Amino acid sequence: MPIRSLSSRPAMVVAVPVRDEEARIGPCLLALAAQGGATPDHVVLLVNNTTDGTVARVRDMAPALPFALTVACRVYPDAQAHAGTARREAMEIAAARAGAGGILLTTDADGRVAPDWIGRTLSALAAGAQAVCGRARIDPMEALAIPAHLHRDDDREVAYATVLDRIHDLADPDPFDPWPRHTEHSGASIAVTVAAWARAGGVPALPIAEDRAFIAALRRVDTPIRHAADVRVTVSGRILGRARGGMADTIARRMERQDAVLDDSLEPAGDCLRRARARAWLRHLHDEQGIGRDTRASTASLAAMLGVPTHHVAHRMIGPYFGMCWERLEAETPSLRRRRVHRSDLAWHHARAVDIVAGLLDGPCIQDDRQVPLMSPASRSIR
Repeated sequence: MPIRSLSSRPAMVVAVPVRDEEARIGPCLLALAAQGGATPDHVVLLVNNTTDGTVARVRDMAPALPFALTVACRVYPDAQAHAGTARREAMEIAAARAGAGGILLTTDADGRVAPDWIGRTLSALAAGAQAVCGRARIDPMEALAIPAHLHRDDDREVAYATVLDRIHDLADPDPFDPWPRHTEHSGASIAVTVAAWARAGGVPALPIAEDRAFIAALRRVDTPIRHAADVRVTVSGRILGRARGGMADTIARRMERQDAVLDDSLEPAGDCLRRARARAWLRHLHDEQGIGRDTRASTASLAAMLGVPTHHVAHRMIGPYFGMCWERLEAETPSLRRRRVHRSDLAWHHARAVDIVAGLLDGPCIQDDRQVPLMSPASRSIR
């Protein structure tokens, strides 16, 4: 039965996938209890494939918590025993509790949300967003166990991601996600309206990166998403994690041998500019088509920029949601295929990205991405 919130605000339910977290579930729940006037109405713990005393610890704490608690215990088959399955079911149970007009929030069992986590999330939703991505930071003490060179590498990678995102912000601005913002899509801090969650089809039951896939599903159906830098959660820096392929595994792998290429979401700066401009152009065409205007000339121009026939673009801009149209065009257009950035070339790519941002801030001095070198010197020598 859906919750009836005592205030005028929608019911808020937090969903947490949990596996063998006896030592950390206490701090997680206490942080949710310390939210002041924005305490959640209900918390759902999806405890799966657990062999330690997590459930007993939760039951000991439950009477003192300021919210109702659902503890759903599951034993999934090995192939399904991962965070994607657990988070998907946790949010399904939470949605039933929250009701059609409610708000779902999700975090991780090893996380401690900031005291204003819910309050700042509600502010972002009140400004028009239907989903809010917060920032996850590793516990400072646990971070000391990670080699300093990995922290430096991560800082450089985040800095580059931020400059690329600034290109998107300037070339294809989003009124619901204004600058400044961040680029994280961590399951440790996501909030979404029940309506948007249902429209997107819920959390994909993937063994890794279910959080990124969920944000992609929300974008597919044109959900306004805010990347709020003031919505924060502290997570563990352990290297023996509960989720195969998750953050702990990534840290452990990089401690043994650093990845030669950056995250697959990062690309050369010139490619990023082309992608941002193509997305903005297609959005305009989709909007114009929706009100019955003739878009043939503009469609042909976009096709020429992308190096494809006009019908290639025209056939992929038909659909109820812009996000679906863009996803098809992006996936099926050769010039929009993503290329990886080698870590050894990062400084070169970062400098190019900074130049592009400066040009966009100065005005239309960079007329098309062909004026921007698309490959590093090292890459050109290979190809």
